[in-house]
Amino acid sequence: MNYDVIVVGSGPGGYVTAIRAAQLGLKVAVVEKENLGGICLNWGCIPTKSLLKSAQAFEYAKHASDYGVSISGEVKADFGAMVKRSRNVADGMSKGIQFLFKKNKVEPIFGLGKLTAKNTVEVTDDSGKKKSYTAKHIILATGARSRELPNLPIDGKKIIGYRKALTLDKQPESMVVVGSGAIGSEFAYFYQSIGTKVTLVEFMPTAVPNEDVDVAKQLERSFKKMKMKVMTSSSVEKVDTSGDKCKVTIKTKKGEEVVEADIVLSAVGITPNTEGIGLEELNIATENGRVKVDEFYKTNVDGIYAIGDIVAGPALAHVASAEGIVCIEKIAGLNPDPIDYGNIPGCTYTIPEISSVGMTEAKAKEAGYDVKVGKFPYSASGKASAAGQKDGFVKLVFDAKYGELLGAHMIGGNVTEMIAELVVAKKLEITGHELLKTIHPHPTMSEAVMEAAAAAYDEVIHI
Repeated sequence: MNYDVIVVGSGPGGYVTAIRAAQLGLKVAVVEKENLGGICLNWGCIPTKSLLKSAQAFEYAKHASDYGVSISGEVKADFGAMVKRSRNVADGMSKGIQFLFKKNKVEPIFGLGKLTAKNTVEVTDDSGKKKSYTAKHIILATGARSRELPNLPIDGKKIIGYRKALTLDKQPESMVVVGSGAIGSEFAYFYQSIGTKVTLVEFMPTAVPNEDVDVAKQLERSFKKMKMKVMTSSSVEKVDTSGDKCKVTIKTKKGEEVVEADIVLSAVGITPNTEGIGLEELNIATENGRVKVDEFYKTNVDGIYAIGDIVAGPALAHVASAEGIVCIEKIAGLNPDPIDYGNIPGCTYTIPEISSVGMTEAKAKEAGYDVKVGKFPYSASGKASAAGQKDGFVKLVFDAKYGELLGAHMIGGNVTEMIAELVVAKKLEITGHELLKTIHPHPTMSEAVMEAAAAAYDEVIHI
């Protein structure tokens, strides 16, 4: 069959691209090898947030007396029920994509897609049957999977990736999490909060190494307060899985240490899914393992495009969606603006939450800026105190000369919902003075944004 557009992959890049294409009047099909919604909806963003919400509910129940609520009897975490709930949430979201496809007349094609010509995708279904489909434009949105280290081979039993961590048969008594990026930190928090003894190992000097150092140090303090063992500037050298428990040899600044655990979770990043999709056969250019594209996601082969985790840039669901929209609007003859990769928000859904956009203080200084920095602690926020979430702060980095917002870095309750204000402010080039003079509602945690801006200009009231 012939289409205007075929999208290979139905994750947040692929399905959003397909629906936008249909809105623009194009005939669209989406090739998906598994479940609609891809990794994000089925095995990533959505089910992990479900588990984290269950952990938060458990934390509230354990500390109910702090809020004047009396609970009789022991509060227990039902790991199986938590996992079941997360799968139900994921399934519901995947069915939601089915509804959106039907509503927008997007045709799903199930099977493994591979380019066989510049306008042709061959799809192999579960039975091995092959069928070819043609389109004027083909957009690759095949996503990524867990990265494997040579000394940390994933066996799916004792050494696992994030996907298995979502569906373990039983809660482990102990776990070593290798890598403290968003995925590693979120799983470390979840399992520690429900009673698993977690050791978090990070090769870099701080946890969440892409975040501002002040944010990283606060998260480490919060994790250690939970009795989690956090080992930074450390690396896993080997794992002995021959016994009942894993014996994990960890190299630290002080020498080697062996930690025993039921499970080792490898969360050391991702590998793009670029194998077996026809890149080599069509001589589609790659660089550092990712597909090379222009600012509108066109490859070196006419009619073929790539978005999301298989191209350079942050491997984030919202980035893939934005790239797909820019790509398809350009194909449809509109005039979209290229994405500003300096204004991409990032979120980590631990407790406390983390969110950020733009340059860290260190990066801004490295870039030659004379900076003004404003910081407002959650301990001075009335709403945060009332909510029992006093750990955290908002930190804003401004260019001292022009007042431009260079970066925003937050850790604390609700900050993943608050970051959008700073993304908009940065896009509209709002100055620090304009931000601090913008009235924020009281009492809210978002007041901390206004107060942090005020702190940068020595006008802060509440500290």
